[in-house]
Amino acid sequence: MQDRQQSGWDRRTFLGAATLLALALGDPLRAASLANLGPADAPTKRQRLLMKDLAQLVLPRTGTPGAGEAGAGDFAILALAHGLGGARKSVAAGSVPARFVRSDGSLAHVAWIESELDSRSGGAFLKTAPARRAALLTALDAEAFAPGEGDHPWKAIKAAILTGYYTSEIGASQELQYEHVPGRFDPDLPLTPGYRAWSSDWTAVEFG
Repeated sequence: MQDRQQSGWDRRTFLGAATLLALALGDPLRAASLANLGPADAPTKRQRLLMKDLAQLVLPRTGTPGAGEAGAGDFAILALAHGLGGARKSVAAGSVPARFVRSDGSLAHVAWIESELDSRSGGAFLKTAPARRAALLTALDAEAFAPGEGDHPWKAIKAAILTGYYTSEIGASQELQYEHVPGRFDPDLPLTPGYRAWSSDWTAVEFG
């Protein structure tokens, strides 16, 4: 058996991965593990509402439930806390206010986005009208993905929301098409109105 340090797996890592999987599969009981996050990562009730709202703004309800309804907000909180996609790497000194930097040098993304959007909305993002919230987030998104912007904090948050949605039951089998046992290989498929990508074809899903 590999040494635990060599393998990179320990009890905390395993439990964190299991919790992320449970959230992706839509298990609300395991979502209670949010309460087991450390003081630097445990979300407030307001932060959970904020992340749910942001998820819904990123992927709103259309013919299928939106990302907030699918639980992608809670998934993103856990994913960011556990470093999914490099979210726990150290931030450059002075790039964000020190109050948002954890003891390990990484960014507390949820606290950062809460403060950032509250500031842009004049004090209370969640109390702002829906259209105004959408406009503020759209402006932030445009800034984050502007050419040459680099590692903007919103990129990691948005990627976690999208990953949570497209690995949830709703995202993988309702928003995307799902076939439990794929059939033959078809190199050419007709693109008809209402065509949905396949959840088994991850090369067709762009995050960010």
